[in-house]
Amino acid sequence: MSRSRNLAHWISRYLDYLTDQKHASPETVRAYASDLAVFQAYLEETMPEITVSPGRIQAVAIRGFIAGLSRSGLERSSIARRLSAVRSMLRHAVRQGDLETNPAESISAPKLPKKLPRDMTVDEIFALLDHIAGDKPADLRDRAILEFLYATGLRVGELVSLDLHDIDLAGGVVRVLGKGRKERMVPFGSKAKEAVRAWLKVSSDRRDHAADPEALFLNLRGGRLTDRSVRRILNQRILDAALVLKVSPHAIRHSFATHLLGAGADLRAIQELLGHASLSTTQRYTHVTPDSLMQVYDKAHPRAMRKKESS
Repeated sequence: MSRSRNLAHWISRYLDYLTDQKHASPETVRAYASDLAVFQAYLEETMPEITVSPGRIQAVAIRGFIAGLSRSGLERSSIARRLSAVRSMLRHAVRQGDLETNPAESISAPKLPKKLPRDMTVDEIFALLDHIAGDKPADLRDRAILEFLYATGLRVGELVSLDLHDIDLAGGVVRVLGKGRKERMVPFGSKAKEAVRAWLKVSSDRRDHAADPEALFLNLRGGRLTDRSVRRILNQRILDAALVLKVSPHAIRHSFATHLLGAGADLRAIQELLGHASLSTTQRYTHVTPDSLMQVYDKAHPRAMRKKESS
């Protein structure tokens, strides 16, 4: 059946598909390109005939690839990610008519230990935010960034992509373009509104000479803030607040979901706010103790509320 070209063509075509049709982020495309390059290098060394005629690929070649990764001591999560990249690329080849079936579909990924993502307690969040009390541009910007992350649960990539026209300060809502270019509207409260307003006021003058004046959050040279910069800001502010924590900006997103659920928010509403396609993904984002769940249940469920004792 194969009308294929070489494996390099398959990979290039698949990466173009991710970019042009799936609207995957540049970081995602680079990650897939890196994993598929490792797969290609393995085949070039062990089964070069497959790289020339990839329509001949069979499950045994993929199993050999996974076994080699395992012997090299690579973490199971990285092995699973590379298998996923190969499986997805071959699935695309099936859709293109180059393969009848996907030889990677029958291969199971290594089992991963279930790790709960680290979140921050309400006290830790408050200690972090309240410690940023200066009125210098960097202080006002950093407070606005962290207040806004906690108020909205945005991914850090979504945050740094925001432009001025995406945010409605008067209405307390922001337009977010999430994964797969899916748009959602996310509300935010008075603390975030106040912090962003203060940042916009102090940054208005420098926007006239900024490289990207429409970006909501700028670095101190006038360029759009990057994911890496937000991580550095969080790490520095954690040190400044003397908090013994090692977390990423994503932990604030987890905390946003956890604290909402702990206060009795509906899980599906949290799903919408986070921009998750699956409710099961939202469930993995939340950390609520059994005791707090019982308190929410006792308070909210009609059949759980106790009647007042008659005097």
